[in-house]
Amino acid sequence: MIIQSKRIWIAGQFIAAQLEIQEGKILRVLPYGSRQADEDCGNDRIVPGFIDIHTHGAYNFDTNDGEPEGLREWMRRIPEEGVTSILPTTVTQMPDVLEKAVANVAAVAREGYEGAQMLGIHFEGPYLDMEYKGAQPPEAIARATVEQFKRYQEAAEGMIKYITLAPEHDEDFALTRYCSQNGVVVSMGHSSATYEQALLGIANGATSMTHVYNGMTLYHHRKPGLVGTALRVRDIYGEVICDGCHSHLAALNNFFTAKGRDYSIMISDSLRAKHCPPGGAYQLGGHDIEIGEDGLARLKGTETIAGSTLFLNRGLKILVEEAMVPFDAALNSCTINPARCLGVDDRKGRIAAGLDADLVRLADDYGVLQTWCRGAKML
Repeated sequence: MIIQSKRIWIAGQFIAAQLEIQEGKILRVLPYGSRQADEDCGNDRIVPGFIDIHTHGAYNFDTNDGEPEGLREWMRRIPEEGVTSILPTTVTQMPDVLEKAVANVAAVAREGYEGAQMLGIHFEGPYLDMEYKGAQPPEAIARATVEQFKRYQEAAEGMIKYITLAPEHDEDFALTRYCSQNGVVVSMGHSSATYEQALLGIANGATSMTHVYNGMTLYHHRKPGLVGTALRVRDIYGEVICDGCHSHLAALNNFFTAKGRDYSIMISDSLRAKHCPPGGAYQLGGHDIEIGEDGLARLKGTETIAGSTLFLNRGLKILVEEAMVPFDAALNSCTINPARCLGVDDRKGRIAAGLDADLVRLADDYGVLQTWCRGAKML
C-alpha cells in the first residue's frame, strides 16, 4: 500500500512524500508522486500515531474492571482520536482487584485484539502519599515493597512497564531501584516529596514525573517541591494533562518552555466516561465520580479532580492554538517523547523506514480523518 500527502511529518517538518507500507511497517519513503498512490491525502497532514501512556479507560470501561471485551472495545475504538499505542492504567485499589486488572491486560495481549497497541501497563499506585492522593482511594494506599510489586508483575506476565509512586515513601528507594533496573519506568507522582527527596528519587532511577502540577507538592520560590523539580531537571520526562482545565494555559506554556521539545509528554488521564454521552453514573477506584460541564471528572459532591475526558487530538489543538506551544514540541509530546521514555522509539513515535506504520491523517482543525495502526486502516 502507498499513502501520499503533500504534508507528511518527517524529521521535524512537513514534506511532500509517499509512504510504502508492507506487513505493518513503513518499507520505504519515496518522493511525492513517484508511484500510483492507494491513498492520496492531498494537503492533509500525516503525523505519527499518538501514544497515550496514562489513561484509565473510555467507552464506559476502566482498566480496573478486568473485563476482556471492554478492553478489546477500547483498543478497537480509541484510534478515532488518533491514538495508536497505549498503556492501560490502573488506579489504586485492593490487591485482588489490581491482580485481576493486570492479568486481564496480559491475557488480552496474549490472545489477540485489534486497534491501538498495548505497549504495557501503567501501574499508578498503590504506593502513593496520603495527602496528595487526589481521587485515589485512601483505604487501598499501601507501603511500597519489592515483594508485593513482584506479585503484581507476575500476574501481569511482565507487562507492567511504567509505575507511578511517591519516592518519599519508598524506603531506601528500594522499589525505585528494582523497577528501574528491571525494565520498568519509574515516575514520581501523587507525592509530598521535597525538591531534595525528588532529586534522590532521580538519582536512584526515576526518569519521569506523573501529571505535573497535579497530585504533588506545589512550587514555591523557597520550596521548589516536585513542580520545581520538573521545571529544573530538564532531562527527565514529565507527563502533563493538556485539557486547559487541569493546568492553566499559561502553566502549560511554562512547562513546555522549561522542558523543551524532547521531555514533555501529553497524557489524557482519561476515565471510563470518555466517549460516553453526558450524564450517567461512573466510578473510579470504587468511588463515585461525576462529570462536569467542563469535561472534568470530580469525586461526587467535592471539587477533587478525578481525571479527564480529553481526546489527544484536542489536546494537541489546545497546546498549539491556545497555549501557544510550538507545533513540533506539542506533537513530540504525544509521539516520539513517550516512545523514547518507554524505550520503543526503534519502532514507534516517528515516520521513517523500518518503523511501525502508525499514522494519523489530521484535518486543519485537528479532526482525525483517518488512523492506521501498524498499517491497518481503523476509520
